[in-house]
Amino acid sequence: MELYSLAIGTRFCINGVIFEVTQIGKECHNKCAIYEQIGDCVMPREGIFAKVLKGGTIRPGDEITVITEG
Repeated sequence: MELYSLAIGTRFCINGVIFEVTQIGKECHNKCAIYEQIGDCVMPREGIFAKVLKGGTIRPGDEITVITEG
């Protein structure tokens, strides 16, 4: 799933942890840490920000389920 394609306000769940998308993308600072590591900054295109509505533990490989679309 391409999380950056979700609309603002979309809620999704990973292993019982519930998130709400608050922002997609952000301005890149010149030569940021991401740029330094991979030679490109994906934050303006693919950065996703979400607030946690219900906490818990997530692990690599946990399934992501969209609860409501924004």
